[in-house]
Order: sequence, then C-alpha cells, then structure tokens
Amino acid sequence: MERYEIEAFLTLADELHFGRTADRLRVSTAHISKTIKKLERQVGVALFERTSRKVTLTPVGSQLREELRPAYDQVQQSVKNAKNAGRGIHGILRVGYFGSAGGRFLLQVSDSFHTRHPDCTVQITELQLSDGAGRLRSGDAELQMCCFPMEEPDMTIGPALYSEAKMLAVSSAHPFARRPSLSLEDLAQVKMIQNPPELPAYFDEFHHPKRTPSGQPIEPGPTAATFPEILALVGAGKGVYLTTEQAPQFYLRPDVTYVPVPDAPSLEFGLGWLNTGFTSRIQAFVQAANDARDSMTV
Repeated sequence: MERYEIEAFLTLADELHFGRTADRLRVSTAHISKTIKKLERQVGVALFERTSRKVTLTPVGSQLREELRPAYDQVQQSVKNAKNAGRGIHGILRVGYFGSAGGRFLLQVSDSFHTRHPDCTVQITELQLSDGAGRLRSGDAELQMCCFPMEEPDMTIGPALYSEAKMLAVSSAHPFARRPSLSLEDLAQVKMIQNPPELPAYFDEFHHPKRTPSGQPIEPGPTAATFPEILALVGAGKGVYLTTEQAPQFYLRPDVTYVPVPDAPSLEFGLGWLNTGFTSRIQAFVQAANDARDSMTV
C-alpha cells in the first residue's frame, strides 16, 4: 500500500463522507473514489458500503482500520520526531525570568510549547536583578524574559508579550500608603531604593528616574540586589520603589503597601537571546509565546 492510499482509507474511515475526505486531503472527490477502488481491488473485497445516503465500513474495512491505524500513527510520530531532531527541537531549553509574574507566564507558554515539541524540555530559572543579561552571556540560560527597554548590542529582543502598570511600594506606616494614587512628582518627597549597579544606566534611568518630570531631584536611598531585599528596605521605611501591579499578588507583606502611579510608564516584557545563540529551539519557543500572548493572562 502506498502512503496516499493509507491516508485516503483512514481519512474516509474517519469521515465516512467522500467530500469531507477530499477536503481534508486537498484533492478531488473523484481522486478519493479512484484510490479507494484501487485499494479494494488489491485487498480483493469491499472496504466500504456505499449508498446514496451514507458510507459505512464493511467488517473487513473495520478490521483493516483497527490494525492499520496504530502502525500509521507510529510512522507519523517517527517522521515528526526525525524532523524535530533535525531542527534541534529536542533536549533542554533553559529560560530565565525576573519576578513571579514572568515565571507564571513562561510556565503557561511552556505547556503550549511542550505540546508542539514533546521531545524538548523547558527548564525555567528565576533570575535576580543583579544578573542582568549575565546568565545569558555565561551560558546558564539560552533565553530570558526581559523588561524593556533592553538595548544590548549582543542581544536580540522579541516583541512585547505583556505589560504591567506601575505601582509604588511604600512603607505601610508612610502617609503615601493612605493615598488612592500617586504621581511621579510625589517622588521628590521620598528616597528611592536603588537598583544594583549591574543594571545598565539607560534601563535604570527609564524605570527609576533621578528627577521628576518637572525636574525636581529624587533623593537616592540604599541599594539592594534582589526584590526581597528591596521590599525589606521599603518595609523598614528606608525608601520607596517603583514596581508593578503584579507585586501585590506575589509579594504581599504587612509592612509594605502598593499604590498606583498612573503617570508612570508601564513595564513591557518580551523574550531576549544572544545574537550568536539563536537556535531552532529558541525560535519555536518564541513562536509559541507570540501565538499564545493574546489568550494568556499574567
């Protein structure tokens, strides 16, 4: 039996309709009819009962379908596995992220990716602010969720996958904690907890400016390397920190209150990778993330 004969038989056995079978296989109805007749001549017996109203399998046709289907599916899977291996979509893909919201998003994408590429395992690792793109450059991660702007010359950045509105983390004992919202101009009244020096200056200035929009200076507070350290300093009243709307979901503390800052630019997130490290695995994962971004929640 030729492959096209097997496909025609199994598809007709599923559809029990020559027109729908032809549509699925993108051929003419006459071609399907001719193929089935040729197959029946080879077998020596009718495989389908045909009337003007319906098409049904004969007992021999049912037996052939039951015995042929598992073998055909195995061949299809073997071909798929070979293609994936040839494209490099197997093994382990190491993906890094910042913050619990990013981790949740990547886990959702990983489920979709694994359905498409079952021979590739996604290993997700949490990164710290002080890591920057260092884990990519050291080879510990092949792909990472980046917060924009990311303007590193040795990196390629994909499109934004999701965004988060800004909130200000303040001590629950601070007067700001009782405000329904704040503005960037209010930052002139407080100290701002500083990001680790490993972060690029352009990134730090975009998200944690040194002056308010009107030009008033924002007093720098102590520096912290990780987000838990930042929140500990905020809770102790050592300063404030611009974070996002996801923080109250994942980092709720009795000594820290999160207040919306509507005039602050939102944070956008997308995937990034080294220019020299682009692989078929990365391409497939980025495609899965882009395909799923409209239907997923962070």
